[in-house]
This record gives sequence, C-alpha cells and structure tokens, in this order.
Amino acid sequence: MTGFRFRRSRRHRWLGGVCGGMAETIGWPPLLVRILFVVVSIVLIFVPGWLVYLPLWALVPQES
Repeated sequence: MTGFRFRRSRRHRWLGGVCGGMAETIGWPPLLVRILFVVVSIVLIFVPGWLVYLPLWALVPQES
C-alpha cells in the first residue's frame, strides 16, 4: 500500500505519540484511538497494552 506512513505523532502525544500517530494515519480523533486502545487492552487480558505500546514506541519512527 503506497502512501501508508505510520509515524509517532509530535502534535497528538500524551506519552510516546503512538496512539496519536495511529489516529493521524487512519483519520480518527486521537482520544477515540486512546480509548479503544485501553478498552482492547482490558478485554484482552492475556496481552497487556504496555506489551504492545512499548515496542511500538521503540520501533515506530517519530514524524519529522
């Protein structure tokens, strides 16, 4: 898929900008993405959210 650029956001960041970057990439409000991330993390007890968030924070480049 050309043009797909997932980057950590500088404008919509609370911690590392991962959820803000996801929101910018898919065109959703950042708060909605954060709420969905927390809800999914709670529902999927076997995969805590921080186990997903930390690698994304480390591996996804920040927008320039």
